[in-house]
Amino acid sequence: MSQVELPISGMTCANCARAVERAVKKLPGVTSVNVNLASERATVEYTPGVVSIAHIVAAIRKAGYDVPAQPADLGSRAALDATRAARQAELAQRRRRAIVGLLLALPTFTLSMGRDLGLLGLVLGPAFAPPGGHAAHQASEQAVLNWLLFALALPVQLYVGWPFYTHGYTALRNGAPNMDVLVALGSSAAFGYSCAVLLGWVDGHVYFETAAVILALISLGKYLEARAKGQAGAAIERLLDLTPKTARRLRPRADGSLEEEDVPVASINIGDLLVARPGERIAADGVVVAGHSAVDESMITGESVPRDKGPGDTVIAGTVNREGVLRYEAARVGQDTVLAQIVRLVAQAQGSKAPIQALADRVSAVFVPAVMLIAIGTFAAWLALGGDFQRAMINAVAVLVVACPCALGLATPAAIMVGMGRGAELGILFRNSAALEQAARVGLIAFDKTGTLTQGRPTVVEVVVLDQTCAPTPDALLALAAGAEQHSEHPLAQAIVEAAKARAIQPTPTAQFRALPGMGVFAVAHSTGDNQRTIAVGSARLMAQQGVALDERAEAQIARLQARGCTVMLVAVDGRLAGAIGLRDTARPESRTAIAALKQRGIRTLMLTGDNAPAARAVAEELGIDEVLAEVMPGEKAARIAALKLAAAAPRRRSARALVAMVGDGINDAPALAEADVGIAIGSGTDVAIEAADVTLMRSDLRQVVQAIDLARATARGIRQNLFWAFFYNLLLIPLAALGVFQQYGPILAAGAMASSSLFVVGNSLRLRRQVRGGELNLSAQQKAGAGQIRDDAPSTALG
Repeated sequence: MSQVELPISGMTCANCARAVERAVKKLPGVTSVNVNLASERATVEYTPGVVSIAHIVAAIRKAGYDVPAQPADLGSRAALDATRAARQAELAQRRRRAIVGLLLALPTFTLSMGRDLGLLGLVLGPAFAPPGGHAAHQASEQAVLNWLLFALALPVQLYVGWPFYTHGYTALRNGAPNMDVLVALGSSAAFGYSCAVLLGWVDGHVYFETAAVILALISLGKYLEARAKGQAGAAIERLLDLTPKTARRLRPRADGSLEEEDVPVASINIGDLLVARPGERIAADGVVVAGHSAVDESMITGESVPRDKGPGDTVIAGTVNREGVLRYEAARVGQDTVLAQIVRLVAQAQGSKAPIQALADRVSAVFVPAVMLIAIGTFAAWLALGGDFQRAMINAVAVLVVACPCALGLATPAAIMVGMGRGAELGILFRNSAALEQAARVGLIAFDKTGTLTQGRPTVVEVVVLDQTCAPTPDALLALAAGAEQHSEHPLAQAIVEAAKARAIQPTPTAQFRALPGMGVFAVAHSTGDNQRTIAVGSARLMAQQGVALDERAEAQIARLQARGCTVMLVAVDGRLAGAIGLRDTARPESRTAIAALKQRGIRTLMLTGDNAPAARAVAEELGIDEVLAEVMPGEKAARIAALKLAAAAPRRRSARALVAMVGDGINDAPALAEADVGIAIGSGTDVAIEAADVTLMRSDLRQVVQAIDLARATARGIRQNLFWAFFYNLLLIPLAALGVFQQYGPILAAGAMASSSLFVVGNSLRLRRQVRGGELNLSAQQKAGAGQIRDDAPSTALG
């Protein structure tokens, strides 16, 4: 399968987006199409060889819409440049039409209203005074004025109104009438009737100003809306603009020395040696080979403090070198860099449809035909009741013009675009719109302990010898444990090995290493002579499985270490308990603040860990976590999350915020993250698995969990506000227009209201950029204390 992103121009409402999707889906080999009205992009997944990009573009153009630039890979600079160029061209065209419309509609409106109010007689003389006296001459002058209004309104109808007519015709031909049909019908009715009066076919008042002002105001509204939509998608453009266009590459001279050359970033290959001077951006993901500096990674991870970099450290494309000169070797280039992955993920997420949008789509599908029927009914009712053709026509035109399907179509995607963009700026990446919507409904968050709530760097705090025949001294016991653990990558194993190194203890040589996930390891130690000893290092569960007996003294020592908050690793040699090692992992400095902030927001917290219950409770008490599920094997975590979801879904617990989230490292906790309603992967920079979860946090800071929840709730609130406005606006103003409340000014007021409706939706969505901020969480001292009772009983109590 291949995926392509296409900029689309000419769409005005949700029906347009649906028409494009329907046209492309008919092609053989196209598996999915997603058209986003707010970003004006189509993302198409297709099978190369069965269908080509040229066929897809041709289908879009046949449907009446345009692809104004060459297609490109999703999230690439080429795609960004194409979309930006298309948007700028469309903005320029909309601006020209709006200016022309206003310059001609304003005098048309002024002359018409001046005559109706009797003001022209005061300015231009008695010929333009109200009827009465000089009848023949006055009629002639009135006719001249009508022709003048016609001359002013005709260019508006032909030039400003041309897009509405062409797009409206195309929509009718496709069987999907849209907003353009309503505007074209409304303005044409007013203009056509006025022409009939001008030619003497019927008697009555001309409404050239109505036709002109309708088109001018709606064109102005569409121009302002297009500008605002550009601001909504600006975050992803700012991200992609972080990549420099050129880089300094080192190449060898004939004498073996190196010289710098400036090359385009696109020409960088893996393994190239690059240079970053102070103030310059890193051109590719790589590894520092020489030099020391501080690199500002805030634009990628949201981390405000620059990170010190030296040989062996990784650097990320798009970050800024602040101080010294760095030489680094390119490891990932082009579309494989972390920045490119972020941009691609955000672009995919912005283009996806949230479940809540389904309601608006269903309404939009029947909205325009329903409005056309209401307009016909309005005209017929007024004609039948009053017999006044002009009044019936004006009210029907007002119904056509005041209806706004655009607000319905933009309500969800506009808020999603801004929310996703703001998240990317904060270092919070949502996989799709559904993840953003679900995160707003989270009522319980389960945290992995090691590496998530804690630093993930446990240290040995005590070594206890329990059998001197196996290990006569603590150092001997540590040597045995380090020998068995030196082949493991588990944080506890690494801590034991590091402790041995720190004490200058040589690990016992071992072979035949074997790991039992969640329990411990086995290894065979080679001692002097031909004797071999089997070493087992792990939990009490491992000892029980191997038949290693724990006497009262051992139980007492284990309890003592656990009371200190230690994780206890037991060491057995040839089936006999040799000793115990106590390790402790310190909590992250921001964990307590983050937990308190979540509780303040009504979210319950739970710690899910394979550690023993006393040590887990000690950490939970320190952080203020509500519940503990301890001694959970890695393979059991997903089942525990499933049980929590089942408890949350129980009828007695069902609520608006009853979803379960899981926070882990994105790799070791992958099954649990996948099982949770919302999986949140926490990492830092290049260490994070960007596509491992529903939500990815770009730095190891639990406060980003709070920011993610705040952002999701703010976005969901914005979507609800937008949808309420869109429905309320149409449900209120369409009946008022049909009842003739606005009288002869109805179509003009309706045009202004219709243009303002879409602007409100987009403007309300743009407020999200200011509602969720980075930095410290604003908590009181009491909230930071995070006092709470700790329970480690049934998981069904998790939702409180």
